[in-house]
Amino acid sequence: MVERTEAFQAVVLTLFPEMFPGPLGVSLAGKALADGIWALETVDIRGFARDKHRTVDDSPFGGGAGMVMRPDVLDAAITANHRPERPLIYLTPRGKLLGQARVRELAAGPGVTLICGRYEGVDERLLEARSVEEVSLGDFILSGGEIAALALLDAAIRLLPGVVGKTESLDDESFETGLLEYPHYTRPDVWQGREVPEVLRSGHHAKVAAWRRAQAEEITRERRPDLWERHVKK
Repeated sequence: MVERTEAFQAVVLTLFPEMFPGPLGVSLAGKALADGIWALETVDIRGFARDKHRTVDDSPFGGGAGMVMRPDVLDAAITANHRPERPLIYLTPRGKLLGQARVRELAAGPGVTLICGRYEGVDERLLEARSVEEVSLGDFILSGGEIAALALLDAAIRLLPGVVGKTESLDDESFETGLLEYPHYTRPDVWQGREVPEVLRSGHHAKVAAWRRAQAEEITRERRPDLWERHVKK
């Protein structure tokens, strides 16, 4: 959990501003938005096009399928809306994989400016000129950066003070300790012939903690050997 004195500012540069706040407007994130814990500004990139057709893309040099977002139009949108104290992030499959450690860093800062690409992506010169941080959610392709931006913001917003009621519930989540999270159970004690593990009903806190730790280690070894390898090397 992070300490802060002002709202977390999220600025999203997109061709589809109507996609926001989307799911961030409901549940915990939506309440936090209404309470002023974080603030959202969506910027329509087309508003910075210079022609009557509001053109934001053009064909790629060297040929090839698809279109590329123009650097001049996007740069104008950044100039008008980005503050240098905020990270400038472009959501792209070729970016560095987003992890919980980076999410915590973003949540501890003043906010983010997110670039949502479309088509074949953004002109490379814009990324170089602006020293843009390229971030990926994983090895898969989306139609654009908007869904990735929503996911990044959700991950950061839930770490802000006042968003999650019981902050200790964040401590044992997957990736916070380098391990995947242990299994959870609730009532009824028996469901479809399946019983809740006895140790969880024992009231013995040390045994419960040991069981959860062992389960987290086993699940991580089986499902994410890459995480397990990093964990044991610490």
